Amino acid sequence: MNSEVNILLVEDDLIIAEDISSFLFEKGYHVLEICYTKEQAVKALNTFSVDLALLDINLGKGNEGIELAHFINRNKNIPFIFLTSYSDKTTIDQAKTSHPLGYITKPIDFNSLFSTIEIALFNFSKTLSKHQLNLDHLNQALLATITQKEFDMLQAIYSGKNNQQIAKENYVSINTVKTHIRNLYDKLQVHSRSELLAKVRLMMD
Repeated sequence: MNSEVNILLVEDDLIIAEDISSFLFEKGYHVLEICYTKEQAVKALNTFSVDLALLDINLGKGNEGIELAHFINRNKNIPFIFLTSYSDKTTIDQAKTSHPLGYITKPIDFNSLFSTIEIALFNFSKTLSKHQLNLDHLNQALLATITQKEFDMLQAIYSGKNNQQIAKENYVSINTVKTHIRNLYDKLQVHSRSELLAKVRLMMD
């Protein structure tokens, strides 16, 4: 069970895909899989617990990345960011219909990619976190209760912070943060941050 942000990378250029994957690993993200076609991506989305998807718009057969984005909107509650060589108005207008949380043009500036991912995750977390968290309320519904330290981690995730930010704010190591998050996953029976946020939101209703 992985405590990092789980990212699905959909990119049909092998070299670009490997460069992006290496960069994401360096930044502490977990790349679940690299998909080169729409069909591979749909299978991965139905197999893994994904927190965010990076979608190349043109996968060799037209704007299949946009079709994939509409599939995500219909079937998955996760944020996605487009990666593309195209910045013409027609492509942008088509992309806008799927409501992406980012649009990055190639060649990719990795600093921009990192900031776009962080903002996308933060903004998406805000669409899920509409309730004030209450430890007692959550523990009443759980067989294995959440500790205060785990609750602190949960609040940080709920506010859109990544592992590095959580570690810094709590004066603990990254490994300690990961341990607490894995404990939260076990206790709430989820496998990713997006599932965690959705489960907590339901519990607070």
